[in-house]
Amino acid sequence: MSRAIVELSHPVSDGMLTYPGQPAPRITTEVAPDRSPLIDMTFDIARVDMVGHTGTYIDAPRLFHAEGADIAELPLERLLDVPIVVIRASGLRAVGPDVLGDPALLWGKAVLVHTGWSARWGSAAYRDPAHPFLVGEVAEALVAANVALVGIDSLDVDDTSLPTRPCHHTLLGAGIPIIEQMTNLDALPGTGARLVALPAPVHGMGSFPLRVVAWVDHRY
Repeated sequence: MSRAIVELSHPVSDGMLTYPGQPAPRITTEVAPDRSPLIDMTFDIARVDMVGHTGTYIDAPRLFHAEGADIAELPLERLLDVPIVVIRASGLRAVGPDVLGDPALLWGKAVLVHTGWSARWGSAAYRDPAHPFLVGEVAEALVAANVALVGIDSLDVDDTSLPTRPCHHTLLGAGIPIIEQMTNLDALPGTGARLVALPAPVHGMGSFPLRVVAWVDHRY
């Protein structure tokens, strides 16, 4: 048996474009090799200053619901070794519930919506308000289907050209984490892959960048 591992997160770099209206991350050197206090040993310690909405990130219930779980309180069973269902929605802007298929097949799954928008990553076009999003009825259907988490390879699961965020309110209100700004969803099969999405366990934050990967086991 062989295992194919797929990277689903964008790397974070100093000064990169991030979520509209949010400051870019700053990565600086705190202790340089030539300033090391140790004799015959050099090391480099960096400092990172960034908002939670940087790169590929996860939203916890606390983001929209003050009483909800923060990043450190997210249940591990929603983040580790979760079976994936990929929803193909390339070419759609408003993704409706008709693309979900049989809701019974989504029970307990990580539902990842592939729109193809990640091809614009790193450009101003990626942050265009015309990005793909999920309509509110999709979030309601996903809650009813008891999914583990929801991800998308677009800027946001909601329509950022409007002041409302129905998918965030509905999903996070039901305790379902959201992963936004994913990539490489085209490399995953519709079913059969598994997910790990583990942010640093930081208390007091409703969103945080994360490394998210998937793997597929192939039997000979």
